[in-house]
Amino acid sequence: MTSRGTTLLGAAFAIGAVLVSGCGSSTGGDATPATATSAEPSLAADAPRSYDPCKDVPQSVLASEKLRQTRVSNDDTSAGVKWRGCAYIRPDGYGTSIRTTNLTIDLVRSRNFPEASEFSVGGRRAISTRQFDGPFIKEACTVDIEMKGGSLEINLNNPPSNRDTGSTDSCVLARGLAEKVVPSLPATA
Repeated sequence: MTSRGTTLLGAAFAIGAVLVSGCGSSTGGDATPATATSAEPSLAADAPRSYDPCKDVPQSVLASEKLRQTRVSNDDTSAGVKWRGCAYIRPDGYGTSIRTTNLTIDLVRSRNFPEASEFSVGGRRAISTRQFDGPFIKEACTVDIEMKGGSLEINLNNPPSNRDTGSTDSCVLARGLAEKVVPSLPATA
């Protein structure tokens, strides 16, 4: 991965902090706007513990995506937002973090991120968003998949300079990875 790709991967891991502060309104995308209610969606109390992205992502998924773990554990907290999981990298390709978080789908939707798109994966509600603002917005994509008490978050960074995956849209890659990972979530999660 190039030094710019490594820098952008680091920026992608910091995106969660942007989520808490918001980043302007979206003028496009196909997410359904949250209906006005008296209560703003709120954070769940803690990141779900029913799935450990550092241990529970099947080796077959990691092998099919050519991913290797770069961080053994990534427990972070920023302004009440909590994440638990690990970072992975594909040599000459994208970098990603797969983490549980106390961010709910409704809360992510309420932030009006650019290009928000709701869909379902494995029977669960999901949303993809572009949370990295600026000239490199297309290089990063975050997919949140509904879990009890929050979501499973796949945050993917894919600069065009990556030889293996650089010509593929980061949200296409993130959604594809979500489709491979979600079947490993326990039904009760």
